[in-house]
Amino acid sequence: MKELYLTDCYLKEFDATVESVKDDKFVVLDRTAFYPKSGGQPHDTGMLVKEDGTQFPVAFTGKFDGSISHEVSVEGLKAGDKVKGIIDWDRRHLFMQYHTACHILSAIIHDETGAKISGNQLGEDKTRVDFNLEDFDRELIKSYEAKVNEIIDRKIPVSIDIMPRDEAFQIPSLVKLKDAFPPEIEDIRVISIPDVDTQACGGTHIANTGDIPHIEIIKAENKGKNNRRVYFKFKEN
Repeated sequence: MKELYLTDCYLKEFDATVESVKDDKFVVLDRTAFYPKSGGQPHDTGMLVKEDGTQFPVAFTGKFDGSISHEVSVEGLKAGDKVKGIIDWDRRHLFMQYHTACHILSAIIHDETGAKISGNQLGEDKTRVDFNLEDFDRELIKSYEAKVNEIIDRKIPVSIDIMPRDEAFQIPSLVKLKDAFPPEIEDIRVISIPDVDTQACGGTHIANTGDIPHIEIIKAENKGKNNRRVYFKFKEN
């Protein structure tokens, strides 16, 4: 299966062939732009449309045994059918904005405190970043909001590169991840925001920081020893 979102996060529609259907609702295609739930980023939703115009809403997208499965709410698709995939763009675009903003905030937290980022979860209303830090200064955390917004205002282009493993792990910020990628993974997808952040990531991202709304840090929590969590959302225009 070809994962089209890896090289083009802005692809809203695509043509594909159904490879298999399980239980009349779990559809595997030969190629897809639907992002499967993973890495803290929620799944895409949208529609598969047959050549005769029949619509099959996609309610969930996940990756199972190496294949991306599209859960449809209408029965009738079968192997060999030609379909057009249509992404729910408003949902996808929001998660692209949140994901890139998450990278920016994570980079600032790491640069300012040395903390290691332990996870994140994107949401439609707010997004969270988890990190390991002993001392928790809420006023300092709040100050990172202005730093993120300043980077957003600089309108920095965001690049996506798929690099050979050896080349990717020559980048200082990626060296620490080397052991996290099994040796059989030969190519590494790298998201770069020049002078801000460079990291391996399989998610979808905005093409320019200027396309992200300003953020507002709304909550900071202790989640146990050295485990801290920050929530942020986009400011209303």
